[in-house]
Amino acid sequence: MTLAQEDIEFIKAHLGEWLAEQSLGRPVAVYEMELRERMVRVEEALQHQRELMYEGFKAMDKRFEALQLDMDRRFEAVDRRFEAVDRRFEAMDKRFEAVDRRFEAMDKRFEIIQADIRAVQADIKTIQSDIKNLYRALNLQTWKLFGAIGLLAALLKIMAMI
Repeated sequence: MTLAQEDIEFIKAHLGEWLAEQSLGRPVAVYEMELRERMVRVEEALQHQRELMYEGFKAMDKRFEALQLDMDRRFEAVDRRFEAVDRRFEAMDKRFEAVDRRFEAMDKRFEIIQADIRAVQADIKTIQSDIKNLYRALNLQTWKLFGAIGLLAALLKIMAMI
């Protein structure tokens, strides 16, 4: 246990008083012996505190090492999970790329189909135009035929009259 700066200052301020109280009525040699004994006890207590602190630090180091190993294990596990997730994303990317290729192929097919439909529409327009022309020609021929039949009928009537 360490002393705070305030405690050290308090001890320095009052140490003289305490020592003077203890030494009143005692010879100087006894006083020096008592001081030396006290100093030895304080040094021993300090040494004991240092040893306790050293042991505490050792225990803390061991705990920190254990925590570090545990954290390392956990981080490695998290890294493995992230790698697994990355692999899943890569697999999904490959699937999406395959789907994209399929869509591109479908787009090309649709473009080909649209071109075919346009060609068929153009052919239909041509056929419609040809049909209209045939209809006009047939209609003209039909009217000519009706005219010829009418003319023949008229001529037959005229001949029958003659």
